[in-house]
Amino acid sequence: YRYFLKWSPDSKKLLCTDKLMELYIIDIETKKITPIRKSKVWEITDFTWSPDSRWVAFVDYLENDFPVIYVYSVETGETHQVTSEFFASYAPEFSSDGKYLFFVSDRTFKATVGAFEWNFQYRDMSKIYGVTLQKSFTSPITFDDDKPKQEDKPKSEAETKEKDKKAKDSKEQTDKDKSKVKVNIDFDGIIDRVFDFPVPNGEYRNLRSIGNKLYYVRSSSSEAPKFYVFDFETRKETEVGDFHLYEISSDGKKIIFKKDKDYYITDLKDKIGTDKGKLNLQDMVVYVDPKAEWQQIFDESWRQMRDFFYDPNMHGVDWKAMKEKYAELLPYCRHRYDLTYIIGEMIGELNVGHAYVGGGDMPKVEPVPIGLLGADYEFHEASGFYKIKKIYRGRNWEENTRSPLTEPGINVKEGDYLVEIDGVPLSKEMTPYRALLNKSNKFVKIKVNSIPSLKGGRVYIVKTISSEAGLRYLDWVEYNRNYVEKKTSGKIGYIHIPDMGLDNGLNEFVKYFYPQVRKEGLIIDDRFNGGGNVSPMIIERLRRILVVAKNARNQEVVQTNPDAVMTGPMVCLVNELSASDGDLFPYQFKTLGIGKVIGKRTWGGVIGIRGSLPFLDGGYLMKPEFANFGANGKWILEGEGLTPDIEVDNDPAL
Repeated sequence: YRYFLKWSPDSKKLLCTDKLMELYIIDIETKKITPIRKSKVWEITDFTWSPDSRWVAFVDYLENDFPVIYVYSVETGETHQVTSEFFASYAPEFSSDGKYLFFVSDRTFKATVGAFEWNFQYRDMSKIYGVTLQKSFTSPITFDDDKPKQEDKPKSEAETKEKDKKAKDSKEQTDKDKSKVKVNIDFDGIIDRVFDFPVPNGEYRNLRSIGNKLYYVRSSSSEAPKFYVFDFETRKETEVGDFHLYEISSDGKKIIFKKDKDYYITDLKDKIGTDKGKLNLQDMVVYVDPKAEWQQIFDESWRQMRDFFYDPNMHGVDWKAMKEKYAELLPYCRHRYDLTYIIGEMIGELNVGHAYVGGGDMPKVEPVPIGLLGADYEFHEASGFYKIKKIYRGRNWEENTRSPLTEPGINVKEGDYLVEIDGVPLSKEMTPYRALLNKSNKFVKIKVNSIPSLKGGRVYIVKTISSEAGLRYLDWVEYNRNYVEKKTSGKIGYIHIPDMGLDNGLNEFVKYFYPQVRKEGLIIDDRFNGGGNVSPMIIERLRRILVVAKNARNQEVVQTNPDAVMTGPMVCLVNELSASDGDLFPYQFKTLGIGKVIGKRTWGGVIGIRGSLPFLDGGYLMKPEFANFGANGKWILEGEGLTPDIEVDNDPAL
């Protein structure tokens, strides 16, 4: 399964990589395939040619998980490491004149401390660097003694046109000279011949050398990605355009880029906008033969699972026979969902979790947004109005948990009647939901009354919400927390972790863990956990051991070292929907002896996945690729789940 094809500048060879984690050169004329390197760690996907097609620079990972850059000689077959194993280095790019190898490296160490504890993190570590390919070459960043530094000054229109003309001439000359460039590399001491660019630290990618300029994309923790150029003549960086997805033509004259949902092709200049070059894609028409397309998607799904499934033995299933078995159903497909069903049944033969198929070219029904007020209603038959049975209390500073009826100045209580919305009286037919059609996240006028009558009452302007999921989840969590607090006289804390994602589950853990870290004990609720990948971060906090206590004069509360140590007992709650990383979390909790696991056996699906490879109609296929095993070398959890220490069934009849 080969991908990431890259032509050599002389158009005689192809570079490509494959699922076996090997990097190859394919000779177009002889059809000879020459292996360059087989990685022991991960797929080799970051590589480039030298301008004379005689060298290949590529990135491979060491056992410490650090990427380093190597250079391979097409003529001799020798490979040399050219960056240090002490720094992550990647995105190699030979200079157009063949004198330098540019790259990105994480060498900016500026530690920051988190808000909740004395613990470090590093962000925006990368800058652009380079190495000289010969000992005699000087850094292109250093100014010559006899060349004064150019001062910034406003340029006239004539000067700007002249500069653009010179740049164009330079590109044309570069294109003519490409065939004359011969790259020679002195590898002795090359790792130490490093120079850095005078650019801010951040996150860099997609380097491209054109003439005396280097183009690239930069972003940071506080800045969105944008397209930049570094001019070696002026030694200055310039923002080219507000986009980050681009490709430059091989002759360095044209650029295609994407901005939002649109694509543009224009001349490569120091300033590029979206005022010209937009491609008209609205009038594109594609004629599709559904039967042929579905056949290809079926074949491709089978092949992807064959090549990417974590077990080459396919769980003992005769995979070729499975293709033949389910291919017989393809002539009966009448809808994309029929195809999805067939593929789903086929991959289901592997008896594994995380094997998902879906999407594709299906009719899309536009949803009708309904405004919501964060409340439950009870219809009052006698009056035809709606009694507010429950108002969900939110965190009104967070949009996800904003409760419209509890915001400042809104005096609405449970037991009040909702009688009118935007001047329309409510009735059995005109429900609150019907009255709020197409009014999601909009300001509406509501009328409430303590009695079921239009007369009198109170009128408020409120902004609706589009979903009550966050409010209802918060209500459930707070009910559980208050129940635990009441039953234990405030001694025991409660935390629910809805998933193991950065944007949700980890945030919920942090919101509830640190405020309750001085409780005498903790209940960690992993029920209904949808999975993710942050469980090691949470486990690291929970398994901390008190080593040193700190106390100052007049201080009544003793502090811990390290910070945020839960010194009391903990238990973990699980159920049948504790899934994926929600499986792995209680496994670690139990194996590390943090506490007892209580509930029902977990879901039992821990073979990890990554994004889908593309399909013709935009569908997706998730292939289980990353298996987990314990410290004893045995496979864990998949198909079995974790059996709790104490089994407790949540009987719906009780």
